[in-house]
Amino acid sequence: MTDSPMRIIVAVSGASGAPFAVRLLETLREMPSVETHLVMSTWGKSNIEVETDHTVSEVAALADVTYKLGEQGAAISSGSFHTTGMIIVPCSMRTLSAIRYGMADNLICRAADVVLKEGRRLVLVPRETPLNTIHLENMLALSRMGARIVPPMPAFYNHPQSIGDIVDHVVVRILDQFGLDAPQAKRWRGLGAARRDRPTHVGHNLS
Repeated sequence: MTDSPMRIIVAVSGASGAPFAVRLLETLREMPSVETHLVMSTWGKSNIEVETDHTVSEVAALADVTYKLGEQGAAISSGSFHTTGMIIVPCSMRTLSAIRYGMADNLICRAADVVLKEGRRLVLVPRETPLNTIHLENMLALSRMGARIVPPMPAFYNHPQSIGDIVDHVVVRILDQFGLDAPQAKRWRGLGAARRDRPTHVGHNLS
């Protein structure tokens, strides 16, 4: 039995939320047992430059393997290439809809289609608000197909002191879907512990 790495596809689509993708890749980079395969959309790249202090090249360098959006002949476009699953973070509503209806017109959607048909883990991190009926029906349909819908919801029981803390919590919950324990996790340890750990000033000066 070989100790092959866990291959995870990470896709960055054009919704707001690039910091989640960057932090996810940074965290996975520190896990020797994980091999990351990255594909970014055109608007996903634009949001990296708008929403973070990283360049697209710096983000690409965090992954083990990178692909172009139109690279339909890539390894991850075939079910015979074994992966553990895929994370789309952030996931735009256009990407969500395309995956639901099997419109594999770019590598992100094709890779997601492969992951679904092979019965592997597909984690979607939708970043939109408010959600209309079409969005909700698409999420429900994909959930019934086996996808995990993980909206980037903040938690406040762990007393975030910065935007980075909120981003970290979302990344932790994403990686939980693959059984990966992120080192920055601040998990619920019961009401007593939450009360003891409560800071003097809560949630007013996030930066």
